[in-house]
Amino acid sequence: MLSLKRNGKGEFVDAPGKRSRNIYSPNSEKPFKLSRGKFSDFLTCQRCFYLDRVKGLASPSMPGWSLNSLTDDLLKKEFDVCRETQTPHRIFDESGLTNIVPFNHPDIDKWRDSLHHGVQYPLPNSNILLTGGVDDVWIDLPTQKLIIVDYKSQANSQPLTPSYYLSNYYHEGYKKQIDFYVYLFQKNNFSVSSTAYFYVCNGIKDTDGFYGKMLFNEKLIPYKWDTSWIDTKLNEMLEVLNSENLPDSNQSCENCAYSVQRSQMES
Repeated sequence: MLSLKRNGKGEFVDAPGKRSRNIYSPNSEKPFKLSRGKFSDFLTCQRCFYLDRVKGLASPSMPGWSLNSLTDDLLKKEFDVCRETQTPHRIFDESGLTNIVPFNHPDIDKWRDSLHHGVQYPLPNSNILLTGGVDDVWIDLPTQKLIIVDYKSQANSQPLTPSYYLSNYYHEGYKKQIDFYVYLFQKNNFSVSSTAYFYVCNGIKDTDGFYGKMLFNEKLIPYKWDTSWIDTKLNEMLEVLNSENLPDSNQSCENCAYSVQRSQMES
């Protein structure tokens, strides 16, 4: 996809290709925020991650996922009603879950604000501040353990079963996403349930037409999270950030392949 740079008024402006802000420096006393999404970039391709965070290379902008965001916003409104009254959401009964309500905490809006705050944890022996904006947090009342929840929207004709959903290789990143959220909550001294959930809204294709509305099936997909791998990868990430050498690219990285081929064609 080709992207053109615009200012806040929608006018075309020069695309610099590099940033002058949000560039990592190991000697800075100011905390350097590193989001769950950027950590995911590191796991995907260390070279692209390094060029972005250390060298300030500006990636082409991407359009927002407005329909997915709208689904998330509407679900949050539903759960906030239950959060205020401390009553179970309708899907809890449908899924056979008992004694669970949305977690009512004064920082819930901060935790869900991935752009400005999120759940935060200062990474030891660094100036890195890890952040992650979670979709929702529930609580198991008998155990007082938190349940981490991620909303997902899709339109898939395959059966919406836990085995199919979690085995899909495109969803490997989803699982790492929840692992990371759990890690942040644990580092903030919260007790977390061993089971997290994907709240999946699956668009129904087998209808007579659009008629101004889209219908969805809703399903909770339980996921047994695993944070055992995260510390090792965070240490690797710090080594990459603090290195003066450009790391190798992922051989499957299409961004790197495009860059190489374009450079060769233009030389």
